[in-house]
Amino acid sequence: MAMSLFSRGTYGLLFTYVIFVSHFCNGFYLPGSYMHTYSTRDEIYAKVNSLTSIETELPFSYYSLPYCTPPGGIKKSAENLGELLMGDQIDNSPYRFRMNVNESVFLCTTRPLSEHEVKLLKQRTHDLYQVNMILDNLPAMRFAYQNGHKVQWTGFPIGYSPPNIDDVYIINHLKFKVFIHEYEGTGVQILGTGEEGMGVISSADDEKKASGYEIVGFEVSPCSVKYDPEKMAKLHQYDEVSPVSCPLDLDKAQVVREQERVSFTYEVEFVKSDTKWPSRWDAYLKMEGARVHWFSILNSLMVIFFLAGIVFVIFLRTVRRDLTRYEELDKESQAQMNEELSGWKLVVGDVFREPNHSKLLCVMIGDGVQIMGMAVVTIIFAALGFMSPASRGMLLTGMIILYLFLGTGAGYAGVYFYRIIKGTSEGWRSLSWSIACFFPGIVFVILTILNFLLWGNKSSGAIPLSLYFKLISLWFFISVPLTLIGGFLATRAEPLQYPVRTNQIAREIPARKYPSWLLVLGAGTLPFGTLFIELFFILSSIWLGRFYYVFGFLLVVLLLLVIVCAEVSVVLTYMHLCVEDWQWWWKAFYASGSVALYVFLYSINYLVFELQSLSGPVSAILYMGYSLIIAVAIMLSTGTIGFVTSFYFVHYLFSSVKID
Repeated sequence: MAMSLFSRGTYGLLFTYVIFVSHFCNGFYLPGSYMHTYSTRDEIYAKVNSLTSIETELPFSYYSLPYCTPPGGIKKSAENLGELLMGDQIDNSPYRFRMNVNESVFLCTTRPLSEHEVKLLKQRTHDLYQVNMILDNLPAMRFAYQNGHKVQWTGFPIGYSPPNIDDVYIINHLKFKVFIHEYEGTGVQILGTGEEGMGVISSADDEKKASGYEIVGFEVSPCSVKYDPEKMAKLHQYDEVSPVSCPLDLDKAQVVREQERVSFTYEVEFVKSDTKWPSRWDAYLKMEGARVHWFSILNSLMVIFFLAGIVFVIFLRTVRRDLTRYEELDKESQAQMNEELSGWKLVVGDVFREPNHSKLLCVMIGDGVQIMGMAVVTIIFAALGFMSPASRGMLLTGMIILYLFLGTGAGYAGVYFYRIIKGTSEGWRSLSWSIACFFPGIVFVILTILNFLLWGNKSSGAIPLSLYFKLISLWFFISVPLTLIGGFLATRAEPLQYPVRTNQIAREIPARKYPSWLLVLGAGTLPFGTLFIELFFILSSIWLGRFYYVFGFLLVVLLLLVIVCAEVSVVLTYMHLCVEDWQWWWKAFYASGSVALYVFLYSINYLVFELQSLSGPVSAILYMGYSLIIAVAIMLSTGTIGFVTSFYFVHYLFSSVKID
């Protein structure tokens, strides 16, 4: 009673504190929604991200190649946790634009190329590395023609190597097109955040300053031009040069060879556009084959709803008929029927017997609750527009923060089921520690192995040691204490009581014609059918550099996946009980968790057939390592859904039948 009063008082104080603090919080902007306006001749500097390739998946720093450096030296931009983990390295660049001023500019002439620089340029060119440039938070877009179709890319290649020719030609001249929209700030209030911080326009003077131009598009056309190094050496950075028409002849292009000096130039043209600032990302978020994408998902949803509906209706009718027939019998008939019982009623004395490795099961349930909670909340926020593509790394950062703070739910769920199974709360601390360490430990081991590979290849995608310590600190000081708090709260909760007693001697399970694991593995095909189409687009966005922003459909698919996992696991549990197999605990978990196996196999299929250009064992190991992390996370989350649903179904089923 005293503990109950203490808990109520604690929750009351916590609620009062949250209400009090909320009065001092203002939430008036969405991430990435800050609009920057420029006046004529305002200077804007482009930024450069890591060099990336779909052939190797190993990012490298832009300045690892002999490019021109900014006048004030190289400075890294502030990066969030997600950007660092994704291998982004955003630096300043010497590319300067003056608003509404069309010009052709000289940047620099390199020193004679060394043997190492030539080898590096040729290697990066053959591996199809791209330069990723950013202006006003918009990536540079390039258009090319393939097989008569106009194809949209972000970034531009380092160079090119014509077929049947050994020479490599470097891209040293860029033609930029900056699309601008004239903005009038009178009577308009802008609230939001951007790359440089937060902007609030409230006074009349500020509103006048807001009048000007906003950048709504950024295109680049790369080409290779051979300059006279002696003539170009007399020029200084940002001196004007004559506009260049991109040569079609290879003898007029800049070849990469030792002792060759490369001159870099660029042109910029400002084009007025009717596109408004809120719509400027639409050009990037257009997905190829959109109609196929929508119809495929709708078709998948209808098929899965249809199958799940049939399974659920048949299942409900079967169970309800069994229960109704049994409850309608009088006591003598029930006693006679008890002697002739068959199916799930025979295992009444064993159905709640403690499973093998019960502690591990509770650990996996706790981690599954944490991962599923993180996924649901992240996708809801993304579907509502909070995870803007303009905020690089925000999605991954949000997922990590949510995972850390959902440790309370993980500890509570794991310890709660542990108390139900064991009948005691003894050992809850070690269980909470195991929950806090299990999934992060798997991820840590895999990431460490992959990180050694990235360090060995001198990739900018390698996680720095300082970030390792930050991540471990976040885990130790946030996730672990919250998991322990969740476990403590679970020891104070009233556990669910079993509706029937467990016999002292275990019942023998009858032999079957086929192994039960075959049915468990086959059950994962139905949940996999709900997500394999979305999985293709998600993998394409991760490994082919495409934008993925249909989170509304992803949310629908996730909800559908939860429903199907629950139904499949319940049906399979009922089938096992009907054949007098009372060891249903782990089978209920893996019935829905086996979808992870199909996800991993599909990832291998995607590697073989869609990423044929992926070169080298290091790239393949990186791909398989990240795919394994995703598969483990899916197994824990979907397995938890199936187990929890099956547990409450079994509890309800046996609490509805009067068997002595």
